[in-house]
Amino acid sequence: MQDLVDTLTAALLAKKMKLVTAESCTGGLLATIITHKPGASKIFERGFVTYSNESKTDLLGIETAMLDKYGAVSGPGAEFMARGALDNSRADLAASITGIAGPDGATPDKPVGLVFFGYAFKGGSAGSTEHRFTGSRTDIQAQAATSALKHLLSVLNRERL
Repeated sequence: MQDLVDTLTAALLAKKMKLVTAESCTGGLLATIITHKPGASKIFERGFVTYSNESKTDLLGIETAMLDKYGAVSGPGAEFMARGALDNSRADLAASITGIAGPDGATPDKPVGLVFFGYAFKGGSAGSTEHRFTGSRTDIQAQAATSALKHLLSVLNRERL
């Protein structure tokens, strides 16, 4: 995983960009992984842990109506989290993670292991991707954080800046 962080750091430095994160089911794990490396302040602006819907509204500015319509664990939820993090930071790129890490909280439509990754560029594109992970709560959280790093690299490589 350190290789992914090193590659992401180099890509952000090369583009003179800073990252903000908004995490729910991973509880700040992505931010922890990124900031574990000395010098992370050159590429990491801040992180939001917005576990409750109220925190998503209070800290990220997500409208309650959106959460009621789509749910926090959804593609639109992940994208709104990323946009909200970007709007409430001084970063250039935002990443978000929202999902059901388990063992509780699942529904027939949203099983344990369902995770959405979102991203948004300041003044540019945004999107989300759905994943299904297996294993324990810790396994799902680790897989989600690793997947987020890979997605960040992917969107950085395809975005024309």
